[in-house]
Amino acid sequence: MPLPFYIVDVFAEHKFAGNQLAVFRASTQLTTEEMQAIAKEMNYSETTFILSESPQSEGYNVRIFTPEQELPFAGHPTLGTAFVLQQMIIQDSVSIVRLNLQVGQIPVTIEYADQSIDMLWMQQNQPTFGMGLDRAEVASILGLSLDQIDDRFAIETVSTGVPFLIVPLKTQDALQQAKVNKDLFFQRIKTMDAKAILVFCPEPLNAANQLSVRVFADGLGIPEDPATGSANGCLAAYLVQHAYFGQTEIDIRVEQGYMIGRPSVLFLRASQENQTFDISVGGKTILVAKGEFV
Repeated sequence: MPLPFYIVDVFAEHKFAGNQLAVFRASTQLTTEEMQAIAKEMNYSETTFILSESPQSEGYNVRIFTPEQELPFAGHPTLGTAFVLQQMIIQDSVSIVRLNLQVGQIPVTIEYADQSIDMLWMQQNQPTFGMGLDRAEVASILGLSLDQIDDRFAIETVSTGVPFLIVPLKTQDALQQAKVNKDLFFQRIKTMDAKAILVFCPEPLNAANQLSVRVFADGLGIPEDPATGSANGCLAAYLVQHAYFGQTEIDIRVEQGYMIGRPSVLFLRASQENQTFDISVGGKTILVAKGEFV
């Protein structure tokens, strides 16, 4: 039976930017092994499978795969799949689409302009803050000098569903020079929950943005990701936890993907009050192609 799919660019301001995503209208008859094989065939950062075309507990059952493994949660697949659900299955101007993922039900809020989808926002789970790492060790892993890492802020793991190691850098030059030493990296992550690194700096290439980000996810089978909603949700939590901008509330634009030719823009809104966080990651999604596996 043919398997319909859609390709969308997520966190993109125009076609052929942002992070590519393949979304399949599948069924529960498709096995985990078959879904993993399809994800490897597509070879995007992630591929998703919609397993229910009617709500189950008010949400749609969805599974997410990288080319190498299944993920309990990921940002751009959540937004991109919600876009496809609204456009192709629901076909009504609903304000919220809920996805049932392994981490639980994630609501995606949809904003419209002239009856077309303008922005999608996903609410992130409460963050957990994990182990910190030594600056010298991280500098070696990233091929940087000690003074290129911003020592005013911690290097630590943060998770809102998938853990990332957050590393603050001082300059755009340092961000561009960062290159993962895979031997050191794979040795280090043996004892860490985080299998990916987000590095960021306060010198964006586009003056409309506040931060510039890169995400290295070799541990998930993705050398560098062009736009990572889950990682930027962790970054949002980190920014308010450490009052990076001098306050515990942010509403900012973050750029990613410039180094690999897929410029992306992610919108981060977050606040913290009495150790309770409110975190949303938003962006635009554009339909690029549709077809079917035979």
